[in-house]
Amino acid sequence: MIFLIGIKGAGMAALACMLHDIGESISGSDIEKHIFTEDELHRRNIPVYPFLTHEIMDHSTVVIGNAFLEDFEEVKRARANKTLKIFRYHEFLGKLMENYRTVAIAGSHGKTTTTNMVSTMMGQFFSTGHLIGDGDGMLGKNDRYLIAEACEYRRHFLAYKPQIAVITNVDIDHVDYFKDEADYASAYEQFSRNVSEVCIVYGDDPRSRNLQLSSRVLFYGINKGNDVLAENIVETPTSTAFDVFILGKHFGRFELPFVGTHMLYNSLAAITIGYIEGLTAVQCNEGLSMFKGAKRRFVITSVKDSIFIDDYAHHPTEVSVTVDAARKRYPGKTLVAIFKPHRVSRVLRFAQEFADALSKADVVALCPFTSIDDKEEGIDIDITYLQKMIEGSFIVDENEQDAKRLAAYKPAVYLFMSSKDIYNLSDWVKRYQ
Repeated sequence: MIFLIGIKGAGMAALACMLHDIGESISGSDIEKHIFTEDELHRRNIPVYPFLTHEIMDHSTVVIGNAFLEDFEEVKRARANKTLKIFRYHEFLGKLMENYRTVAIAGSHGKTTTTNMVSTMMGQFFSTGHLIGDGDGMLGKNDRYLIAEACEYRRHFLAYKPQIAVITNVDIDHVDYFKDEADYASAYEQFSRNVSEVCIVYGDDPRSRNLQLSSRVLFYGINKGNDVLAENIVETPTSTAFDVFILGKHFGRFELPFVGTHMLYNSLAAITIGYIEGLTAVQCNEGLSMFKGAKRRFVITSVKDSIFIDDYAHHPTEVSVTVDAARKRYPGKTLVAIFKPHRVSRVLRFAQEFADALSKADVVALCPFTSIDDKEEGIDIDITYLQKMIEGSFIVDENEQDAKRLAAYKPAVYLFMSSKDIYNLSDWVKRYQ
């Protein structure tokens, strides 16, 4: 029996699904509010109990979600039972990885989409399991590969020892933990020491280039000097075509149904993995063409004459590329950006960057902090701190009145961005289209 405390967490839900798929008996606990990550748990009939309502069986294995600290009541009760074998999420995942040829996808942004891309591509040709940070996990008893998202927060990814790793970028994030850019970069340098074969690294940013990595490195990008290089790029509102050169030799021409430079970069990382594992360019193109997108990553829904885009963007770089992609895909349409931040320290540190990114939209609406881990000791700001920096922006709550205010901009492209539950407000606005 394996019991997961915080089973609805994105990584935890994915892990629960994987363990269920290989025959383990799984259950867990979490808040009662519906979270999109729980849908796959219910599909597998995995029991989910409200916190503190279910007694964990003696001699069970317990996995604790990293969002729940040692003073959380259910964690304290588990620790008090000496018959339980207890792991933190990253510790348990690190142990599981040892059974597979593992590709770990790390980086400030793009982890979830790239992990999904790679697993989709590899899954067409190899027995492949995956753990994706959108709650999607799948694992077969005979799988050879495991493609897993690797989060740098609190250096948790140092528990992983993959054969291959991707570093999508090193824009500083999680400023509640990392002291500065040097501290942030050092985490990735430490991570590279665990990579036994090769690190595939975004090469168009000097910060990535300056990392002192311990494993073999292949840089990818669109600038000269990269080991994996995209050239002759042709973009349309619905696709991107490009040639790929690897170590100076033409690997193949790709035409993929993706929009945005960030998606091109993610594709290059995936193609590099395919190349290393022996796939042809035709196979890589075929596999990547099967990618339908990750949950809450630029997910598009049409409602009458309006477009709704749901995206997990919660860092200014992510917000910027998401707004750019929406503008590129829907030129000439009114773009309404609705942003719900996560963690006051992130907003305080990147306020101007957030303001610059959001201001590229035609209309900007901001949601107040509501998450249990938004507030941090010593930082006393609210959403008005950011709102005052964006001319014409306004604050909205999850209620009928504010939903109608947003709906008044119809027909429009509504871009909902947050790592939290902003999709509830999106549902409200859809009702009034």
